[in-house]
Amino acid sequence: MTEPTRAPHPQEALIPAPPAAPQRMRGGTERTRGSAERARGTAERARGTAERARGSASRAGAAKGAREAAPDLPVARVVVDTPLPHLDRPFDYLVPTTMDAEAVPGCRVRVRFAGQLADGYLLERLSESEHEGRLSFLERVISPEPVLTPDIARLARAVADRYAGTMPDVLRLAVPPRHARVEAEARTPARRAASPGVAGGDVSPPAAESLDETADVGGPPSGPIEGAGLTEQGTGPTGQGTGPTEQDAGPTEQDGPREDAVPAASIHGESIHGESIHGETTPGEAASHEAAGRRAARAYGDAWRAYPAGASFLEALAEGRAPRAVWTALPGTDAAGPSWPLAIAAAARATLDGGRGVVVVVPDGKDVALVTAALGETPHVAITADLGPAERYRRWLKALRGEIGIVVGNRPAAYAPVRRLGLAVVWDDGDDLHAERHAPYPHTREVLGLRAYQAGAGLLVGGYSRTAEATALAETGWAVPLVPDRAAVRARAPRVRPAGGDAELARDHAARAARLPSLAWRALREGLEHGPVLVQVPRRGYLPALACRHCRAPARCSGLPAVRPVPAPGAADPALAEPVSTDPVLTDPVVTGSGSTEPVVTRSGLARSAPAEPRAAGPVCSGPLALRGGHAVPYCRWCGRIAGDWRCPSCGGTGVRAVVVGARRTAEELGRAFPSVAVRTSGRDGVLATVSGAPALVVATPGAEPVPDGGYAAAVLLDGWALLGRPDLRAAEEALRRWMNAAALLRPAGELVVLADAAVPAVQALLRWDPVTFAERELDERAELGFPPAVRMATLTGPGAAVRETLASAGLPPAAQVLGPVPVEDGLERAMVRVPRHLGSALARALKGASGVRSARKAPDVVRVNIDPLDLI
Repeated sequence: MTEPTRAPHPQEALIPAPPAAPQRMRGGTERTRGSAERARGTAERARGTAERARGSASRAGAAKGAREAAPDLPVARVVVDTPLPHLDRPFDYLVPTTMDAEAVPGCRVRVRFAGQLADGYLLERLSESEHEGRLSFLERVISPEPVLTPDIARLARAVADRYAGTMPDVLRLAVPPRHARVEAEARTPARRAASPGVAGGDVSPPAAESLDETADVGGPPSGPIEGAGLTEQGTGPTGQGTGPTEQDAGPTEQDGPREDAVPAASIHGESIHGESIHGETTPGEAASHEAAGRRAARAYGDAWRAYPAGASFLEALAEGRAPRAVWTALPGTDAAGPSWPLAIAAAARATLDGGRGVVVVVPDGKDVALVTAALGETPHVAITADLGPAERYRRWLKALRGEIGIVVGNRPAAYAPVRRLGLAVVWDDGDDLHAERHAPYPHTREVLGLRAYQAGAGLLVGGYSRTAEATALAETGWAVPLVPDRAAVRARAPRVRPAGGDAELARDHAARAARLPSLAWRALREGLEHGPVLVQVPRRGYLPALACRHCRAPARCSGLPAVRPVPAPGAADPALAEPVSTDPVLTDPVVTGSGSTEPVVTRSGLARSAPAEPRAAGPVCSGPLALRGGHAVPYCRWCGRIAGDWRCPSCGGTGVRAVVVGARRTAEELGRAFPSVAVRTSGRDGVLATVSGAPALVVATPGAEPVPDGGYAAAVLLDGWALLGRPDLRAAEEALRRWMNAAALLRPAGELVVLADAAVPAVQALLRWDPVTFAERELDERAELGFPPAVRMATLTGPGAAVRETLASAGLPPAAQVLGPVPVEDGLERAMVRVPRHLGSALARALKGASGVRSARKAPDVVRVNIDPLDLI
């Protein structure tokens, strides 16, 4: 069995046969009789479980220290931390009487699994087990802290099913490692900020229940973690789960808006989907909720004033409804900074006033700092990767225990255990930092979409540009567009001027070949008179690509890869040789090929000649050559070999020229052109968070642009061809996203020069500042060609034989199209499977089943399954 089944199985039967599905009874009498029989069967199984537990204790005899099962709810259902796909299901264990008080649902436990000790999470306590054999006892309760909440367990199951992964893999992403000292610290009382008043100060916190009034702070969940054992039908082990299926979790290309999911409310001529979480309300309660919404709109409406539906969006959040919106943020940066953090903070405060929690996920720490500053005194925690394990776990526990209602962070914060989630926000969902690098490779947008659906919470997908996936949400009606007024956009958008226009080329004949045409130089000079100027360079480094100076052939490494010598039996390992001096004499190494000598450093600090490393027989490295500086020797970016003896194999020339210019070389050239102006760089080697408003040249790579004090006076976007010409399905979408993110940092009506052809659709969208039309066109083209998000696509990467075996045993849906496999890097092969979007769940189940079969057979080769990856092409 390779899939989670309705009935969990104990650890003694690792691959049991699935139980026979009962036939559906028809007729009222038959249903009544069946219910009575099932009730009697449940009681008999409960008695059988108790008798087996007593029998296990009696068989142990009067042995000293024999363990007995707990009298109440003796069965613990545990998800074991194992990476094997065919074991992705809960297992039953007995709870000894000594652990009865500590073994609460959600706690960490240690069990004996397949003869070894393994960690896991206790999902629920039951009175009986459907397994007929003997059950083992829990070995240990690691911590009584219920770290796995029912909502997160249900979300982990749904994410694993969506991406053909396993629940333990998702839980590794969702629950941070334990820090015992932090767990033992005293808890702080829950708190909330006072609502800021309007002119008359008549705004007060609503009388409705709040987080600190409704949450049982620190208390363990009283019931089982429902949905933790979801199957492909979306039911739990007892058939009571209600987890989302593929059609429930989001819109499909074939399906329209879900009529049975949530009602729609008309807002200023648009439709914000949402339903009340308060259930049946009296007229007085409904009036109270409406009054709370109006107060929130007045108190926090300034940040959303430019959006026709902004006030109604805040009202829906404060009233306890679940609006879902795709938000196109207003451009421009003024003295208050960018506008989007203030808008997110206003939405978070409105949700908090309604007695619910908020999760905000942004790409990196720089954006986390912006949102944190916008929230100000509003109680919240920021969870980022640069925090130490103790502090990160401490802040995570604050959300778990209900002490904090707002969590801001990067990708892992999507699983933050916020009580009574009311709003999930993802900013800039097109950033590749939102794509998880570990199995099962989920995307933050999809995770928050599933979580918002399960929790009945609102969802806000925002950015300056718009992805095709977000556009699909809006086009199907699952979410609605939340766009600013066009007059406000024209007032705050930059003045965009492409450098490749016909008029500019007629004025400057050298502009076609120049990297910085006269239009860009004028923008730099004029901008430096009023403040800082941004220069965006797509490539990092100095000169990341070289070519022959004479024939323009790419410069590639001609050296043979080095082979590490294998020591003879009993001989010393060369890698453990005596270390060199810490104060060596620097020499210029020159490698001339096999049999040459290389300068090495001795203990005395003197260079001596030694035989070069042995080289492997076979093909040469052929890696691209690059330069680290103006006076450096070319080196290979693959093997690191210094290529001082490089000679062009085509013409025999020894000179090289730059093919691609990096950010550091650009900063060097601009420093010579503007000698009296400070030049600052921001990129992989060091990211600047902010810069002052003094005149300066800021050279940054995409995504590393610092936020200026008061906005940039001008900006130049270099080498547009490098972004548009990438062999990637999302090249145009990604280029527009990076350009708009940089352009939004300009002051309102600042001058922006983009070095790209004005006829390209992405450049036209930048000129008009119209990302919505561009995204809709991009979605239509992908639908016509059969690419995500119009379809569901999976990639299988691994050794060729393993990929073919997985495809043969997968049992793919009838409409599945298999493309490949084709060779990729490192001797691996990749195949792609494409199905209509409504068959995405069937595709995930089939691929997970095939992975489980290979896992059960202990196949040596690993096949990586990735559904809807970003790097599809």
